[in-house]
Amino acid sequence: MKHVLVTGASTGIGYAVCQAFLEKGYHVYGSVRKQADADKLRQELGAQFEPLLFDVTDHAAIAVAAQRLEAEIGKQGLACLVNNAGIAVSGPVGLLPIDDLRWQFEVNLFGLIAVTQAFLPLLGARENPGHAPGRILMVSSVGGKLSAPFLGAYTSSKHALEGISASLRVELQLYGIDVIIIGPGAIKTPIWDKPSANELGVFENTAYAKMMTKFQRYFVKNGQEGLSADYLAREMVKIFEKKSPKTRYAFVKGKMNNWTIPRLLPVRMLDRMIGKATGLLKK
Repeated sequence: MKHVLVTGASTGIGYAVCQAFLEKGYHVYGSVRKQADADKLRQELGAQFEPLLFDVTDHAAIAVAAQRLEAEIGKQGLACLVNNAGIAVSGPVGLLPIDDLRWQFEVNLFGLIAVTQAFLPLLGARENPGHAPGRILMVSSVGGKLSAPFLGAYTSSKHALEGISASLRVELQLYGIDVIIIGPGAIKTPIWDKPSANELGVFENTAYAKMMTKFQRYFVKNGQEGLSADYLAREMVKIFEKKSPKTRYAFVKGKMNNWTIPRLLPVRMLDRMIGKATGLLKK
């Protein structure tokens, strides 16, 4: 039996990815931050799912989880690590508290690398591992290639994720471990139905408030109408199982308008289009 580890398994994409791998007969470990979530997932996902209790920013807890898996499946190894856990910090870069920006990177980049380093031996990054090399699926975003106003912290963390993933992919050729980037656009998850999706927080009384409100409404609408997490998860399993996968996959609804064309347009033109749409372009 092949073993898979998915970080950020409690909801959304992570939960759907766990389900998709389980449906194909894999044994799945999923990281969660709360014991209540661990108990809930164990009950809902069945005997082939095992929760791991750690936050990606807690290096000691990650090490404990890695030691547990080494004891349980060390000889079989991990077939796949899905680095899914992440957060999105929003706000205009010029006003964003530095601690918030730092936390964005702590979770989305440093946490991701800490998890990767801890589980690399189980993926085959050691001498004579005794099993086939595993693969790493890095969950990035459209924001890994395209930036948007008020999401500078988030998109910069995803740009960094893509850069470090590219270096890692070349380095891990030494062990036969592949690194594949998954770049989804808007994905339909419960987060878009929460009141917090439309809150401005500390930016409510700033010069950007009106523009942020307009942008958030557009962003939430896109999320609510986005691709389903179940669809994305099933596609991710297919990619993992491919003999020769590409290095990066984009999953974007309305791909031509929301992915292809924006990457072909002159940057200044795209800036003006976004500025006009949000009210940020000074007339």
